[in-house]
Amino acid sequence: MRLELAWLKGLVQRRWGRLSGITVGIALAVGFIAALGSFFGAANAHMTQQAVGSVSVDWQVQIAPGVSATTATRTVQSEPGVVGSQVVGYGSLSDLSCRCAGSLQDAGRGRILGITSGYSSMFPKELRYLVGAKHGTLLAQQAASNLSAKVGSRITVTLPGRRVATLRVDGIIDLPAADSMFQVVGAPPGYLPQAPPDNVVFVPLSVWHELHRGFVPPGSTSTQLHVKLSNALPSNPSAAYDLVVQRARHLEARFAGGALIGNNIAVALDGARKDALYAQLLFLFLGVPGAIVAILLASVLAASGGTRRRKEQALLRIRGATPRRVLRLALIEGALVGAIGAGIGLGLARLAERISFNATHLAPDASASRGWMITAGIVGLTAAVLAVGVPAWRDLRTLSVSTSRATVGAATRPLWARLYLDVGALGLAAVIYVRSVGSNFQIVLVPEGVSSTSVDYTVFFAPLLLWVGAALLTWRVSVAVLARGTRAVAASVRPLTGPLAGVVAASMRRQRKLLTRGLVIIALTGSFAVSTAVFNATFSSQSVVDALLTNGADVSVAAPGTSALPTGLAAQIRATPGVTAVTAMQHRFAYVGTDLQDLFGISTRTLASATTLSDAFFSGVTARDALHGLATRADAILVAQETAVSYGLKPGSLIVLRLQFARDHAYHAVPFHFIGVVREFPTAPHDSFFVANAAYVAGVTGNGSHQTVLVRTNAVPSSVADAIRGIVPPRSGVVVRSIDEQLALISSGLTTVDLSGLTSLELALAFLLAATASGMVLALGLAERRRMFAIATGLGARPKDLAGFVWSETIFVLAGGILSGTIVGLLLAEVLVKLLTGVFDPPPTRLSIPVVYLLGLLLVTVGSGVAAAAGAIRSTRSPAMEILRDL
Repeated sequence: MRLELAWLKGLVQRRWGRLSGITVGIALAVGFIAALGSFFGAANAHMTQQAVGSVSVDWQVQIAPGVSATTATRTVQSEPGVVGSQVVGYGSLSDLSCRCAGSLQDAGRGRILGITSGYSSMFPKELRYLVGAKHGTLLAQQAASNLSAKVGSRITVTLPGRRVATLRVDGIIDLPAADSMFQVVGAPPGYLPQAPPDNVVFVPLSVWHELHRGFVPPGSTSTQLHVKLSNALPSNPSAAYDLVVQRARHLEARFAGGALIGNNIAVALDGARKDALYAQLLFLFLGVPGAIVAILLASVLAASGGTRRRKEQALLRIRGATPRRVLRLALIEGALVGAIGAGIGLGLARLAERISFNATHLAPDASASRGWMITAGIVGLTAAVLAVGVPAWRDLRTLSVSTSRATVGAATRPLWARLYLDVGALGLAAVIYVRSVGSNFQIVLVPEGVSSTSVDYTVFFAPLLLWVGAALLTWRVSVAVLARGTRAVAASVRPLTGPLAGVVAASMRRQRKLLTRGLVIIALTGSFAVSTAVFNATFSSQSVVDALLTNGADVSVAAPGTSALPTGLAAQIRATPGVTAVTAMQHRFAYVGTDLQDLFGISTRTLASATTLSDAFFSGVTARDALHGLATRADAILVAQETAVSYGLKPGSLIVLRLQFARDHAYHAVPFHFIGVVREFPTAPHDSFFVANAAYVAGVTGNGSHQTVLVRTNAVPSSVADAIRGIVPPRSGVVVRSIDEQLALISSGLTTVDLSGLTSLELALAFLLAATASGMVLALGLAERRRMFAIATGLGARPKDLAGFVWSETIFVLAGGILSGTIVGLLLAEVLVKLLTGVFDPPPTRLSIPVVYLLGLLLVTVGSGVAAAAGAIRSTRSPAMEILRDL
């Protein structure tokens, strides 16, 4: 044990530079793995919370006829995870009318719902109170608009069976979650969802029962239990989805056919599952390479002292140490640097977590963080032990004492080079890439409503093999240049070395393995940094495009549901300071066959000035040509790609849609001519919609109202949005949103987000890796040749001559590593963007290059290398005998 302590003491005193280099590499690897894992764990938990928080009613339990609501409530309340429930009565209206505004207004059919007084407190997102009381008879805003009714008006409801009742309106409300509230629970396969009704009346549940007392036509009423579940769910969206689905099925089994469940919370979690799977892919594609580079860097730093370590171990063997004891000393060295590096790395991870979580407003997941800390520590300790121990074990098995003490050994060609594994890896990467980006390929498959999910992890091999193959090819090219291009190398270094160019080239040829090792590790760190920076910049750029597409413009103003914006509001918005362009847009619904889809009526004259239209939004034509096609024909229409494919539509064909007319609120056939396909459109859903001329839609339907105003501004969008809110009539239900708010919403998930936390982690690591790779690898590599420099000094070499050696090697390693790393990094970024297309919405048309960051990275890399070379040159000025004595 005394020898081991003396050995460690000597290492710390005399070889602290070598130990520091390995420790830094291990610390970077451990810190990055721990911080990145904790970030994704917190992001997964946040995605689950966000999905759960977006649901108004978790379950809608539709009770079968003959089942008592009291019995059903007891059954539901006894289920694990149920917090509370409310009984809701659903009924149909044959007619809804009102003698308002001096005339009889008839709105036609509708729905009447009965709720309890505690409903809104348990489900606050279901009803939004606009005017009047929060209890009694409440009229939906659209119905109030159709009837010209207000608080205090008396409305007449006609129920099936010709029962008529008169009710006094106590309040007017909006229904933010109307789609889910009026969903058909237990709809059969192939059922196409219908638009929620416009004419809706809410009454106290006791009044609802009184209205339906006596004969009730079959099918005209139904009863639901709206259920609230506990938010105590697994942090992973997939696990949370499986749990709520399992609980719903268990409840349905207990009802034995007496109830059907609309599992709204499962639908929300179903969408979050896809984000969670993409999070795993981002961890693989962006996180794992960084950890691998850090571990490789630690290994290279350990290998940089390999020659000296072999001589030290040979000296120990000469003095009687057994191979087993020598190996134990090497393992102790590895454990020492691994433990110190892991401790530093975990401290850095804690700091990075604090910064990252504060920047992204994510709540840290304690269990996930603790698990990743332990995992990262084990990985770091193992990597350090292997980095030092494996070379020592190999040397003890294959080298004799005399061979270990030799300065120059026989040059051998690696097995991978003889087998051309670099070429094979690049070829296989190309094959996987071509297959992966082919038609209809989906890297993540999440069947809707099905528990099973799948990820095609084979695509990970495309960037991995490209990375590995490019590194090996860089090694091959570097060795070939130094081994066979001595004359060319001599010519290139002559400006630095003068008449010693041939000697320097010969020295570089002899040291080609050491120089190539440094060049390749700089290339690997550079490729990681470049690919990560370009991918993140592209993602950030597309997040802005996504926000603009979702919000519609810098600022959007939208009426609730299909109600109209107040007359003259667009003109008032146009006069608001900071507003440069405004366009009003219709948002209606249209039937194609039995499928109800969104229809947007636009003004081709003003749309392009108020929002940004990309050519990628349209298929086969530019945005300018698409708008020109609409402008030249009144009944022209653009059809979403999914709708065009589903119905076999081709440009030039006649399409007959059914639109709601103002005169009778019924849907009537309207002809359109299909002129092109639209993939994306401002404020439109992702799948099925139409874009037509607003003037034509207004003319045939008799309704010229607009539901949306898009605003372009040259000021801060959030400030302009606040100014517009000031001119919107109070309690009108009009919603004003800015692109800043939309970006904040997008940033609340992970894969649909601005990855600020992940970006800061990766780019900070890339900077540190670049500085360490170029600085410490060169510094330790040059330090290993102090003996050669000392001997050269003893033979009469001048400091200027030795500086020529150092600068020639430094420039070769830096230039080759930076050039290779940049090329491979750009290729990797292109591959990553193509393979992870599902992360982008919409997919980018080109890569975004973060010029400032890359220039900073270049300065850090070159600066660290130059500093290392300058330090090596200063060390050559020490007395030769002092250097040789130390060695």
